Parts: sequence; C-alpha cells; structure tokens
Amino acid sequence: MNFISDDEILQILKKGDEKSISILHEKYSEELFISAYNMLKNKEICEDILQEVFINIWNKRGHLNIKTSLKSYLYASVMYGVYGYYRKNSDKMNVELLEGFNTHVQQSNPETKLIQREIIAQINSIIESLPEKCRLVFEMSRNEQLSHKEIAEKLNISTKTIETHITKALKAIRSSLGHTYSIEIVAFLYHIMTI
Repeated sequence: MNFISDDEILQILKKGDEKSISILHEKYSEELFISAYNMLKNKEICEDILQEVFINIWNKRGHLNIKTSLKSYLYASVMYGVYGYYRKNSDKMNVELLEGFNTHVQQSNPETKLIQREIIAQINSIIESLPEKCRLVFEMSRNEQLSHKEIAEKLNISTKTIETHITKALKAIRSSLGHTYSIEIVAFLYHIMTI
C-alpha cells in the first residue's frame, strides 16, 4: 500500500470510499502502534487508541482539512490519545510513569522525531502569522513561561485581553492542524515538542 500517496488516500477518503480507511490503516497502523506502545507499554490500550484515531478520521472524512502531512496528523492524533489516557487515568497511574511522559515522547525513533519537527514547524509558522500583539502574548506565555498577570503587567493590558490573545493563538493552531485536536492538546503538543 506504500505506492498509494497520502493525497490519493485523502481524496478517496473524502469521497466516502470505505477502502480508504483500510488502506490508511494498513499503511500507518504499525508505526503508530509502536509510537503509542513506546509510551504506554500496553497493547490493548494502544490498539484502542489507534482504533479511535481511525474511527475519528472516518467520521470526519467529509470535512478533514489537514495542513500538515497526513502522517504528522495521524501521529499527533495518536499522541492526543496517549495524552488523554494519561490524563484520565492519572489517579491510577504510577507517579514516575506520568512524570516520564515527556521523556517517553522525546525518546522517539528518528522518523517520529522528524514528524514532531514537522508539526512544531507548522505550529511555529502559524504563530509567526499571528497579529503582532497576539504572537507576543503567546510567546511570552509559552516561551518565557510568564503568567497571565505578569504578561499583563509587562504589556500594560488586562489579563482578560491576555486570555483572549492566547485563546486566539491556540484556535489558529488548532484550525491549521485540523479539528481533531482540542485546545488542550495543541498546548500540550506545543509544550512537549519545544522542550
């Protein structure tokens, strides 16, 4: 199935051809599974996450707007699933495992690191295209780790305005990456990929 391009897969997917999801699954499921398994070490949970990713893509096939590569989109969707699992089960999980989540993400194989770089390049491109004040606020929040109050004091604007700028930036990123991502996962992806 590697001879079918991602663009071709997306075209037949958007037409509602059920073969497209099988092709997509066959082409990417193994490497996506490995990425999830490297973090969770649980076969059943990883299989559930992958199944959910492919179901979501099928359900949203008519209005998918992927601006990164399809592979990066799938990878980020799996990371979202893994993150969601960690978040939902944090009370049941070993503290060291949770603290090591970022380490697991960073200890990926070279191909995964390339995908991560592609996603962060896309995010950085979106950030650069934001209106100047919005970009400045977002960068002060994410890069300098300043609180809303600290940014408001430095820029002499209200904390409500800071919140509005950050929300606008995260929505722009989410829109560009595709609507599979929640605002929370966009912030999470941006954070782990810039560590």
